[in-house]
Amino acid sequence: MSALKVLFLGGTGVISSASTRLAAKRGIDLTVLNRGTSWRTLPDGVEHLRADARDPQSVREAIAGRDFDAVVDWVAFTPDHVRDDVDVFEGRTGQLVFISSASAYQTPPARLPVRESTPLRNPFWEYSRNKIACEDVLVEAYRDRGFPATIVRPSHTYDRTLIPLDGGWTALERMRQGKEVVVHGDGTSLWTLTHHEDFAKGLVGLLGHPRTLGEAFHITSDDVLTWDQITRALARAAGVEAKIVHVPSDAIAAADPDWGAGLLGDKAHSMVFDNTKIRSVVPDFIATIPFEAGACEIVEWHDADPSRRTVDARIDGVMDELVARFRVA
Repeated sequence: MSALKVLFLGGTGVISSASTRLAAKRGIDLTVLNRGTSWRTLPDGVEHLRADARDPQSVREAIAGRDFDAVVDWVAFTPDHVRDDVDVFEGRTGQLVFISSASAYQTPPARLPVRESTPLRNPFWEYSRNKIACEDVLVEAYRDRGFPATIVRPSHTYDRTLIPLDGGWTALERMRQGKEVVVHGDGTSLWTLTHHEDFAKGLVGLLGHPRTLGEAFHITSDDVLTWDQITRALARAAGVEAKIVHVPSDAIAAADPDWGAGLLGDKAHSMVFDNTKIRSVVPDFIATIPFEAGACEIVEWHDADPSRRTVDARIDGVMDELVARFRVA
């Protein structure tokens, strides 16, 4: 049996890089198409095509005369991006996997846990509305003419480079300086963090699977924490104790609209997922990396190179202001 032929558009990002490594490890005939600007290197045996995934003509020229069993677009964010994918790959692939987002689900959710049948609606965040619109394009193409689309919705997926607190390293630096950090709400809303190596197990298992066409799947961990627990896990990994000041999400949004958009449109609401559907087609999918282990990876990676420990002076100032307003004596 010949190896599965797969094309990744992107493939070197936070979420996708682990899937690239796992696909290569499992013997998939993998080609990665991107501009070649990432510092992340590709595994041995993975073919690299240099092209702009968002330029249809560039993609056509790069893959001239080639077909694929599956194509994964990691870098599509607008309906036009997805329409280009349909135009370029219709008749040239047995499956087009679109990486959507779990933030597309009804926000706030009316019921937990979230399932793939949960409605899609997010009036707070344009990013999520664009992902919903992308899904609509693919659903229509599948219904109208059987275009082989599979939709995947990651939740908050991280690797060692990505700090899940708003402000990134700014929050860790504040904790190491003994300063308070801001946590939205009362810190007890539930959140699901997924290590990218765990996500990869589900994603790679879907590639070329005939029962995924026309379907949507989220791929998340079952490890659910409160935001206070997430913050304290990072503090322990950094060798300090977290001093937390709780601030209402709408107050954060008033002080910093960009920060607030991600809260009101996503993080402020408890998100717990039912992964029954992904396990129905990838039976061995299970997330095994707890965030406490991931937090240690994050701090170790940032500590290995001082240039990675970037403090955002603006966000630091916003936090100072919010802490002063909402600190409890």
